[in-house]
Amino acid sequence: MKIRFGYVANALGLWDASPSKTITFARYSALSKSERMDKLKSVTAQNLQHSKRILYYNIAHEIELYRFSSSLVPLATHPEVMWDFVTPFKAEWEELGQLIRQFELRTSFHPNQFTLFTSPRDEVTINAMRDMEYHYKMLEAMDALERGIINIHIGGAYGDKESALGRFHQNIKKIPANIKKHMTLENDDKTYDIEETLIACEQENIPMVLDYHHHMANKGGTDLSNYLSRIFDTWDRFSAIPKVHLSSPKSDQAYRSHADYVSLEYILPFLKMAKVINRDFDIMIEAKQKNLAMLKLIEEIAAVRGIKRLSSSAVEW
Repeated sequence: MKIRFGYVANALGLWDASPSKTITFARYSALSKSERMDKLKSVTAQNLQHSKRILYYNIAHEIELYRFSSSLVPLATHPEVMWDFVTPFKAEWEELGQLIRQFELRTSFHPNQFTLFTSPRDEVTINAMRDMEYHYKMLEAMDALERGIINIHIGGAYGDKESALGRFHQNIKKIPANIKKHMTLENDDKTYDIEETLIACEQENIPMVLDYHHHMANKGGTDLSNYLSRIFDTWDRFSAIPKVHLSSPKSDQAYRSHADYVSLEYILPFLKMAKVINRDFDIMIEAKQKNLAMLKLIEEIAAVRGIKRLSSSAVEW
């Protein structure tokens, strides 16, 4: 069983490398019309340059798994802005894509919690659709659609989970097939547990990303060992390696918040559970210390008897 590890957005330790620099709509509005586009392009250019630096860092450290920041392009989905962020940076997007393809990186996006399809309000669904299109355009601009995914949560329950799930399945039909093809669903820490998320994935033919920390916060009476094989099986029809999110709680009082690092003791029961299934899968580390947390955890896991380290970011058990 081979396990690869990756991290989210920013490579800590690289100087001034945030790929999430932004400009608020208020600040944008305060600029003159001639300054507005210059500012949008300036911030986007920085974010793309920093993303390139991060990809080179990943390549140098044999890290094959990476989640891009969703904030690469400021105000890309704001209804009063919505500018062409592809054409002016065609070469930059293509350069990122060339690195992804050459080094066979597995990249993804994770839109924010407002990208959901369960709301009774049409404008929320319209905005969610716009956000999905934005993330798809970035993957397309990089020519990274072959491995790229866009991961979201089901959404809220709005006091009636059955009706909300009905709206989810109805609204999902509105997503263009080319975008839905790259969509995955993840269980959340408050509303939809692993069973509810898995059933939705199986009904919609969508791969499921298991978040172990979310499951521990929102078990819903389910036993993960009874579902893990089915969760992994949702990836089979896409010929893709299953993907899991790992983090650990900041504290007992702030259980749902991510800690700086990932506790091996906390996630070891999951790894042992996965060992029983014994199939390859990828892990995205969601910790405040990003790549540093990932590298620390890999060292600790590689010290476990029977586990062999294969590279900077992969082990075999």
